[in-house]
Amino acid sequence: MSLEDDLNKTNAYYLELDRANVHKKPTPIMIATVSYPSRSQAKITEAYFKVPSTTDYNGVYRCKAVDYEAKETQSKTSFALAYLHEHQIAHMRSVLRHGALTFMIIRFTSLDETYFVPADRLLAFIDTTTRRSIPILWIRENGMRIPWRLTPPIDYLTCVDAYYFKGEMLND
Repeated sequence: MSLEDDLNKTNAYYLELDRANVHKKPTPIMIATVSYPSRSQAKITEAYFKVPSTTDYNGVYRCKAVDYEAKETQSKTSFALAYLHEHQIAHMRSVLRHGALTFMIIRFTSLDETYFVPADRLLAFIDTTTRRSIPILWIRENGMRIPWRLTPPIDYLTCVDAYYFKGEMLND
């Protein structure tokens, strides 16, 4: 199953339990051409991205804005920064400045490992290196591994609690 599918299932689980309200942001697309073979079978034949998208998911958890990017890589040794676009980095900086809980979720598919990487640490790495990739060792040392579970598949809120709330669980 893809990272996006796992995160969508996780977020639906969180919403059902009223733990968090986090959703995938739709990518804005401009439809250029539509084929109409018949009235009931309209088919989009050409479309373009309207504007560059920011991050993949946003929402609210524990009265705080949540904003994160999710990426997958086949690499066993590093995450290529080419997968993280400049406008996404700028967006992460902005929402971080405004107090949002901002992070990345990176899955190394060939290793079956998924990590929570806080944006403040990620941005500090980007600002202090000339590397074009983030070594997996750095991710393991500066992020948190998110174990796969049946329900929810990617329990990233456990990492959010540990990093941003010093491990304190929300009392209902």
